[in-house]
Amino acid sequence: QVQLVESGGGLVQPGGSLRLSCTASGFTFAFRSSTMRWYRQAPGKERELVAAMIGSGGRILYDDSVKGRFTVSRDNAKNTVYLSMNSLKPEDTAVYYCGLVSPMGSAYWGQGTQVTVSS
Repeated sequence: QVQLVESGGGLVQPGGSLRLSCTASGFTFAFRSSTMRWYRQAPGKERELVAAMIGSGGRILYDDSVKGRFTVSRDNAKNTVYLSMNSLKPEDTAVYYCGLVSPMGSAYWGQGTQVTVSS
């Protein structure tokens, strides 16, 4: 059973930084060939895609709202993907979820980690 565990969320002041981690386990396919995504969901809003790292090719996509502030990276040896968030704004407040799409197309989710940007 594939499991994704996020960590690194918390309370930060506007302009601050956080780094989220998502570690995958329980899979039999090559982690490096998986597409990794970060989503977020703010209260009363739909879940939105923040960033994605596409399969083994390494192509990276960002939502316009986070371009230049957020960076997604991965360490395949640790089965972990990261989301580095800088210049955080109150509107970045949300529960952040990690998603994995296997090479076969199956999708898995983590439980989410809360990020609150407030003074």
